[in-house]
Amino acid sequence: MALLRILSAGAVKRGVARIAADFEQDTGNKVEIEFTPVPEVRKRVLAGETADVVVATPAALDEFAAQKKIDPASRGFLGRSRMGVVIHADAPMPSIPDAAAFKALLLGASHVVRNEASSGIYSEKLLNKLGLTEQLGAKIVVVKTGSGIMEYVADHPTQAVGLAQISELMVMMDKGCKVKLAAPLPDEIQNMTSYDAAAMTGAPAAAAELARRLASVAGKKIFAETGIS
Repeated sequence: MALLRILSAGAVKRGVARIAADFEQDTGNKVEIEFTPVPEVRKRVLAGETADVVVATPAALDEFAAQKKIDPASRGFLGRSRMGVVIHADAPMPSIPDAAAFKALLLGASHVVRNEASSGIYSEKLLNKLGLTEQLGAKIVVVKTGSGIMEYVADHPTQAVGLAQISELMVMMDKGCKVKLAAPLPDEIQNMTSYDAAAMTGAPAAAAELARRLASVAGKKIFAETGIS
């Protein structure tokens, strides 16, 4: 039996963990998982770090493929994550039907929190596009991870607002973090991040089997239950 290591984006944590646990039970292989933001996954793999299976955005896996760091035959699409507005669990639910309401909510916030991952990069661009960066100024708080967004909002209940992947919010709510989803981003400004999985070059055959399990029809059903569809 093999010991397999997955290096994965954090937004798909619940689905990857569930499928890996099922894989362990079905095959007898052991699976260790490290979750970290996509920019960190990309940086580490391109610097030469190896794992057995890698989960990241298609753009990152395209780079890995160009450097022959992954097995292209094992690569598969997992699903897409949507972004949402995070507020404290005890805060009143706002109405966010459109971009104008979204702007008004952020301008009235005590803090606006994003991360350094792919979704945070989109959030930064969105704030610029909507002309909010200068208006918000020091209200903008940048943390490293998606979980950091939820932790910050939970610790600042007075009108703090986070911009995060809905799937990551669900993970933190499961853990008892005092946050909730106010609403997905309005359709006109919504961002969807896709995720792929692949076995890394030189990994044991079981790694390709695990990567295919993640991208299977059954796997996609599990991901859909965790906010990735």
